[in-house]
Amino acid sequence: MATWQQVEADAPAFAARVQERFDAGTNKTIATLRKDGGPRISGTELLFSDGRITLGMMPHSHKLHDVLRDPRVAIHCPTLEPPAGEPSAWEGDAKIAGRLVAIAALPDEPPGASSFTVDLDEVALTYVDASNTHLVIESWHDGRGWSKVVRE
Repeated sequence: MATWQQVEADAPAFAARVQERFDAGTNKTIATLRKDGGPRISGTELLFSDGRITLGMMPHSHKLHDVLRDPRVAIHCPTLEPPAGEPSAWEGDAKIAGRLVAIAALPDEPPGASSFTVDLDEVALTYVDASNTHLVIESWHDGRGWSKVVRE
């Protein structure tokens, strides 16, 4: 598994744009796996700091029970609408996927909260090219590094 620091070292411009998308708003969306294997979508906040991505969860929350049972997650940046008629002006959206690993309590966490860092499998950034004709998908995968795909 990879750390955010590895993404920053391997693809610094890409990492900076992904972090900008996540920092564009407070509320992100996290997908966890329920006991029956089905998906659960919840709100979350996260922080990029010192080469890692961290987040906290309230005690007894459903998403906490999910990740204690199965640490695999996907997290989506805040959703911002593309400007009408000018999709290339949209900064795009970013996603990360990996596994949560418990860490010592983060500063300002409420008593009983659980804190985690994300061990990354993949990071993706999707946007529209300057000509407004192609979807661009940049991604970074643990073990493969950065790549870019342009789709019509």
